[in-house]
Amino acid sequence: QVQLVESGGGLVQPGGSLRLSCTASGIIFSFNAMAWYRQIPGKEREFVASITPGGSANYLDSLKGRFTISRDNARNTVYLQMNSLKPEDTAVYYCNAPEIRGRGIWGQGTQVTVSS
Repeated sequence: QVQLVESGGGLVQPGGSLRLSCTASGIIFSFNAMAWYRQIPGKEREFVASITPGGSANYLDSLKGRFTISRDNARNTVYLQMNSLKPEDTAVYYCNAPEIRGRGIWGQGTQVTVSS
């Protein structure tokens, strides 16, 4: 099966950190770009970060300096390190493999709640 499975979400206080993980199966992971998106309640899903097979990263401008995307090809896993979290970061975070099956595939999402 082709799937992405996210983990690592949870409740964190403002200023805290979380690291999200997304493990892929059924794809040649090392050949594919990967990305993170998020859906803030009441808003459309938005791009967060992406990483090329070679490790070159891009970010939503407003998140630069706080979020870091990385990948471990040996583990078929892409990570999103989130630091200095703010309440407005509260969202469901989704892993995306954009080059798979035409329009890409998505994980099930993991909830991140930033609240005191």
